[in-house]
Amino acid sequence: MVDPLVIAGRTFGSRLVVGTGKYPSHEVMKAAHEAAGAEMVTVAVRRVNLHAKGAESLLHWIDTSRVFILPNTAGCYTAEDAIRTARLAREAGLSNWIKLEVIGDEATLFPDNEALIAATRALVAEGFVVLPYTNDDPVACRKLEEAGAAAVMPLGAPIGSGLGIQNPNNLLIIKERARVPVIVDAGVGTASDVTIAMELGADGVLLNTGIAGASDPVRMAAAMAHGVKAGRLAFLSGRIPKKRYAAASSPQGGVIAPSVQRL
Repeated sequence: MVDPLVIAGRTFGSRLVVGTGKYPSHEVMKAAHEAAGAEMVTVAVRRVNLHAKGAESLLHWIDTSRVFILPNTAGCYTAEDAIRTARLAREAGLSNWIKLEVIGDEATLFPDNEALIAATRALVAEGFVVLPYTNDDPVACRKLEEAGAAAVMPLGAPIGSGLGIQNPNNLLIIKERARVPVIVDAGVGTASDVTIAMELGADGVLLNTGIAGASDPVRMAAAMAHGVKAGRLAFLSGRIPKKRYAAASSPQGGVIAPSVQRL
């Protein structure tokens, strides 16, 4: 496996993590997951019927032999609620991994970082592998890492907004200082947004609405997968420095002057 994503000792061949909500049907969701090449998908514990059976169950449409399920605490507004939801996911047999969300504002869905850090610390102490969704705040990301987070997941823009990467400088700082993987989560609208996140050095991108809400979710999923690969390759290649003025693309040395050529 070339250039894998490693989180808490687990290896993933794909750096694109996708969600399971808002799709027009389970069939479309499954096809989009396949087109994305996703090896990890998120499932909102509070918004899925864990007791449903057969085709009525969301989990029926996820091939768990090759796709890892990452439960999330979407819809939780307190640390206590998020902790209870994480425990429920583990007791239901989903995973001891958790994408941790503690929302602090209903209009923007921005995280409550104080509660998020407290919940991270508590869940890590209980043996969870915690991947917290947070603001693009280097200080919050540092504190989450100190609390034991296995990765930090700063937003690119508000959840479901499709605005793309709003604060690239903060993401650069977060990546520069982090000792755990940095996964950009939320706000991605199209493949170019994904590419930018990866070019900034993000270790991965997590998204849902950008695919599920597209006119053709399956094609968009494929586009997002290509965007991740292109951005990662560009980051590893090392872009040329930006300059204020032009620089000739052809070498000057050894070139015969036009006046000499006419002789």
